[in-house]
Amino acid sequence: MNKPILALVFLLQCAITLGLHFHPLDPLTPQEINKTSFIVKKSHLGNLKDLTFHYLDLDEPNKKHILQWLSPNPFKKPPPPRRRSLVVVRAGGQTHELIIDLTTSKIVSSRIYTGHGFPPFTFIELFRASKLPLTYPSFEKSILDRDLNISEVSCIPFTVGWYGEITTRREVKASCFYRDGSVNVFTRPIEGITITIDVDSMRVVKYSDRFRKPLPDKEGNDFRTKHKPFPFSCNVSDTGFKILGNRVKWANWKFHVGFTARAGVTISTASVLDPRTKRFRRVMYRGHVSETFVPYMDPTNEWYFRTFMDIGEFGFGKSAVNLQPLIDCPQNAAYLDGHVAGPDGTAQRMTNVMCVFEKNSYGASFRHTEINVPGQVINSGEADIRLVVRMVATVGNYDYFLDWEFQKNGAIRVGVGLTGVLEVKATSYTSNEQITDCIYGSLVAKNTIAVNHDHYLTYYLDLDIDGNGNSLVKAKLKTVRVTDVNKTSSPRKSYWTVVKETAKTEADGRVKLGSEPVEVLIVNPNKKTNIGNTVGYRLIPEHLPVTSLLTDDDYPEIRAGYTKYPVWVTAYNRSERWAGGFYSDRSRGDDGLAVWSSRNREIENKDIVMWYNVGFHHIPYQEDFPVMPTLHGGFTLRPSNFFDNDPLIG
Repeated sequence: MNKPILALVFLLQCAITLGLHFHPLDPLTPQEINKTSFIVKKSHLGNLKDLTFHYLDLDEPNKKHILQWLSPNPFKKPPPPRRRSLVVVRAGGQTHELIIDLTTSKIVSSRIYTGHGFPPFTFIELFRASKLPLTYPSFEKSILDRDLNISEVSCIPFTVGWYGEITTRREVKASCFYRDGSVNVFTRPIEGITITIDVDSMRVVKYSDRFRKPLPDKEGNDFRTKHKPFPFSCNVSDTGFKILGNRVKWANWKFHVGFTARAGVTISTASVLDPRTKRFRRVMYRGHVSETFVPYMDPTNEWYFRTFMDIGEFGFGKSAVNLQPLIDCPQNAAYLDGHVAGPDGTAQRMTNVMCVFEKNSYGASFRHTEINVPGQVINSGEADIRLVVRMVATVGNYDYFLDWEFQKNGAIRVGVGLTGVLEVKATSYTSNEQITDCIYGSLVAKNTIAVNHDHYLTYYLDLDIDGNGNSLVKAKLKTVRVTDVNKTSSPRKSYWTVVKETAKTEADGRVKLGSEPVEVLIVNPNKKTNIGNTVGYRLIPEHLPVTSLLTDDDYPEIRAGYTKYPVWVTAYNRSERWAGGFYSDRSRGDDGLAVWSSRNREIENKDIVMWYNVGFHHIPYQEDFPVMPTLHGGFTLRPSNFFDNDPLIG
């Protein structure tokens, strides 16, 4: 085929691909997923045993190229970035990484990964592992010896972490539960049995049946509500919102929403309208949840390994659920689908996994009553109406609500909601007065201990406050004593003032919160307001930040060292997006946020990324059983000298 025809084919493909509302960060389409799979299967890998797709996503385009393409100046707009996919497959007992050029249909990069850790499990692997114990003779005998019916047994495979082993294999440990008519499977554990499974060979490699405990009662553990959903609507705006492809426009905001198998919802290229200049100004290039870390605080043989990294080991996108109208989202919500690759590489549609809606917070964005104007009482204010982008991921026993809330005052709230059912273990105790030893949790029902644990959701926030050149500023509040009474003519003895420190390197970018009063800001030192203040956004946590209490030499903490600080700021690198490392399963802590930060790169007036840990120490209580009321957390990114005045006034 000659060059002119090739060029014509390329232009036609671009025209089809781009469409009217194309964005270079659009998720891979079903056609692109299937095309990627076809190219891989036609390669040498297609002849290898057990070819399985574990990761298939858009290969992150060059950020500079994307920003140029998004430029409003048509004379500076380059061609769109080439669409490429990043693929991780397992074949022949090895992990293969490939990059596919979807325009030329060629593999542009292929290598075997030989480092520590493994890619996420596929659901078919977990399903097969869950069924394996049911036909294992030793397990069948254990069930028979307990006078249980094996047809009422459900087994659930758990990831196992890393505990200093020199060599590792892809393993899970299955724990089993007795339904006997109950739908709340996690509340009825068959205690004492642990089954270790080699996932690649799909065989049991270790079996342990150490002791027995009474089964918790199935009565009173049903989590289903008897109440019908009450219709509710949050659509109180007269403008509404528009979704054009993956682009969303609402009030003074415009942004791009995506969906990936690993992170679930992603928010990109978020910009806010300046009411004075009538121009959109950049706030955030990319934002998504990066990793979760859920360590349970029971060091016994059946529990010590339960230290989950759900996003890297399973995937929040793959765990996203079909949202329930009137429960998960209000009447006025618009629903969006996502697409992921199945284990065989074919595109799978996930319907209604995201919703977008307007929400009335039933408070005021601002208000004031003025009584000092003679003869008048002046009231003014504006309702706090927000636009919410939501998804829910169910990973095992927990359900996670993830919200991005855009506010007309220029703020972005990131909300997290934890609900679901507790992970429990069986015990002979039926009353708190009987307990004589450490149970590592709380007795929440007869014969039922809910184990203490943590949740950390680490957010990746590539903020571009009015441009790429940003800095981290710590605004510390310091007490000052009044020493010159004659100068001040005041009886006051003290006041507080603000001392600002600009972080120079990544070592300065690790911030502990709570030990002293401090505000954390990302500023653009190259941009000023009309009166000379440096433009910026500040981080406002919703509660006192939670950090890990595990010792530094504990193996789970070695893997998740990024939980020692609530705030990290690092230099931007497009390959550094997953806080626990790209290969989280059985990782050893030699990749990830803590390692990247240790390089101590310069972060002053640079393209930087802020990471924030939304953390919870969860001490279970009886009200958390049989189903846990939603526990809320999160943070807000709020304009701080970004505008010349309150943008709601204009």
